[in-house]
Amino acid sequence: MTSVTHETALLLPACRVSHFDGWTLHTADRIPSTNPVAGKRLPAWHALRALVQTAAYGRTGRAWTSDPGGLWLSANLPCPGERARWAILPLAAGWAVTGALRELGLRTAGLRLRWPNDIMIGPRKLAGLLVERFTPDTATIGIGLNLTNSPERIDAALTGATARLCDHLPDAACDPDVVLRRILAAIRRAHAMIADPEQGFAPIAADLNAAWSDAPSHVAITLTAALGGATREGHFHGIDADGRLRLAFDDDPVCHFYDATQIELLRERGSLH
Repeated sequence: MTSVTHETALLLPACRVSHFDGWTLHTADRIPSTNPVAGKRLPAWHALRALVQTAAYGRTGRAWTSDPGGLWLSANLPCPGERARWAILPLAAGWAVTGALRELGLRTAGLRLRWPNDIMIGPRKLAGLLVERFTPDTATIGIGLNLTNSPERIDAALTGATARLCDHLPDAACDPDVVLRRILAAIRRAHAMIADPEQGFAPIAADLNAAWSDAPSHVAITLTAALGGATREGHFHGIDADGRLRLAFDDDPVCHFYDATQIELLRERGSLH
């Protein structure tokens, strides 16, 4: 098992350290953003939690409100071999976190993963994930989950746009340590599935597509600047075996495929169930 060297420990903020279920958890009171600190300073199977983040960010660098009362966590996973094999890790992690929340008792209608990395309750965002690579053979999974915090108090623009776990589960199930352990266990299981050549991503993709199959949603996507930055509307038809979004546009019924690096923004025009 890998360990933190003395030199690496000196680079970390003051942390409380605990060990459980094959993980080493470092907990800090305040960090600018857990992802780069964990990704650059900790080995695989180590996780970093901050009670507050002061400069957190999501996909495309968008700011992420990280006030006290939320779960702000980054977990490092080993990803050896071909990089393409692990390209589906963001979706697998989202699937794992959604499953962990169900295990905690969250049976709320509308709980779902919104491609590629948001966990929603209806139209409101409960959690977001960001997977980054800071070293060649390790992926860092950043998770921001609203527990008892109120993001709209920090940013009024978020009023009506976010959900909190405490509004849907009893207090005992919202204990940060309980939630964290359940999430890390689920992520470890998802990693084992991907690493197993007998399983891989196929069962995860099938489960996600089954959850999305009831009513394909009308969506609008904005492509990245490298692809022209155009916005197009179409219908979401799940993902392929590589985790790519399948879209049929209003003016072209043939399915087109996009990975998360090609889409700047996805907006839902209908509901996914």
